[in-house]
Amino acid sequence: MPRPASFPLTVAALAERLGAVVAGGCAERILLGVASLRSATSTDLSFFSGARRGIQPENTRAGAVLCRAEDADRLPADTARLIVEKPQSAFVLAAQWMYPPAARTPPGIDPSARIHPSAQLGEQVTVGAYAIIGADCVIGERAVIGAGSVLGERVEIGAQTELIARVTVLEDCSLGARCLVQPGVVIGSDGFGLVNESGRWQRVPQLGRVRIGDDVDIGANTTIDRGALDDTLIADGVKIDNLVQIAHNVEIGAHSAIAGCAGLAGSSIVGRHCTLGGGVGLAGHLSLADGVHVTGMSMVTRSIHQAGIYSAGTPLDTNERWHKNAARFKQLDRMAQRLAALEARLADSLYSDVPEAP
Repeated sequence: MPRPASFPLTVAALAERLGAVVAGGCAERILLGVASLRSATSTDLSFFSGARRGIQPENTRAGAVLCRAEDADRLPADTARLIVEKPQSAFVLAAQWMYPPAARTPPGIDPSARIHPSAQLGEQVTVGAYAIIGADCVIGERAVIGAGSVLGERVEIGAQTELIARVTVLEDCSLGARCLVQPGVVIGSDGFGLVNESGRWQRVPQLGRVRIGDDVDIGANTTIDRGALDDTLIADGVKIDNLVQIAHNVEIGAHSAIAGCAGLAGSSIVGRHCTLGGGVGLAGHLSLADGVHVTGMSMVTRSIHQAGIYSAGTPLDTNERWHKNAARFKQLDRMAQRLAALEARLADSLYSDVPEAP
């Protein structure tokens, strides 16, 4: 890891920058890095935001810990406690200050890159080795087209957007400003559009585009399919993890986040400020309201019209008990019919014992 940006970085100096109150420990202690509570040493900054499985704050060796006031007494007496309202958010700010981004590659075009004469490149654009930029592309100022990346015809890349390496953006697709796209991402590949004619699959032309807003992050090896007729839409501020499949004509609302290995089937619509946990699956042609949060490995087969947290699936169990429960699951319908029949018989029996009114 790189060294902190400034020396000496004391607990007191960090507290002043974050607006934190120092409680206990040595305010003049020098911090040289950041680490988890479990692995931190006396020169590391860490954070504690509340009880989580496996975390024992009283055993940490961290030199300083960001925490809430009510959690300060759970930390060792010689640890400097920096009291803040939101420890994790403060930790992110501290880490950004202590570990500034690596120096940007000087703008310029690698001699091995191939750029069509009709492409328009803004000021201070960087084009890496063996990158290919097709006809009529428009690249915003200070954008980075990383090594091995391929842009098809008429692609638009916004200012300060970075395609790190081996990113493919196919014809007519666009990304807004300040996006960050990790290696292996494919944007604008054909969606899974097929029609069965007399037992044979016929490919349906995919004529739409992918349109991505500003400040979007896309993780490694994620694929975003172009629309069949209308466009696939990713709104501003969306964060997408690695290995996510987004099918044709999906729409994702602003500032939603999708964790790794999720799959969104065609024409599904995700609202604003939603989160999808790892491995979540969305069936096609459904919609999620704003503020819907789906926990990991859930399968969503119907639209959700109200904000909230939703889960699906069965918890992990021993193999023997899982097999027994799976077998019983197949009998649920028959058991429900038998229970309904028994309830009807019981009701008839109860009413038959009631004497008639004189």
